[in-house]
Amino acid sequence: MLNTFWKWYKDKYRVIAPLTALLFLLQLVHLYWMTTNVVFSKTFGHSLWDPSSFWDTVIALVDYTEIPAIVTSSIFYIYQYMQDKSLEWRSILFLFFINSQWLHLFWITDEVIYAQFTGTALVAIPVWLSWIAISIDYLELPVIYDTIKKAIKSLRKQD
Repeated sequence: MLNTFWKWYKDKYRVIAPLTALLFLLQLVHLYWMTTNVVFSKTFGHSLWDPSSFWDTVIALVDYTEIPAIVTSSIFYIYQYMQDKSLEWRSILFLFFINSQWLHLFWITDEVIYAQFTGTALVAIPVWLSWIAISIDYLELPVIYDTIKKAIKSLRKQD
């Protein structure tokens, strides 16, 4: 059954690679918000962008696409690992980067960090722990770059 899945995946790779990249590209919206609103606010005392409640809702909805992005990217890098063992370290590293997001999603969410930084948190956590959670979010950047690069390559390949 697993072999059937990987055969199907290989046959559909030209579609799957761009979809995986697109899901992760959406995370740039969230990273932009986090950088310009949360990080700048804590670091410099003011944010560069304080979105309205409408945009906060849009950003929250976009952030939920992170779950399918993590799943599809994990499968993507398992497939990459199976296809090219010479790049095993890279696939494993990116799998680690991607799946560290689960820790952030279920451990210290963006809302907890925001509340911590603005002084409205119900439960105080150390500031250094909030910075670790933010750093985990930025581990998506090399994965975003790599999935885009591989998606472009897959689209350029002739059948």
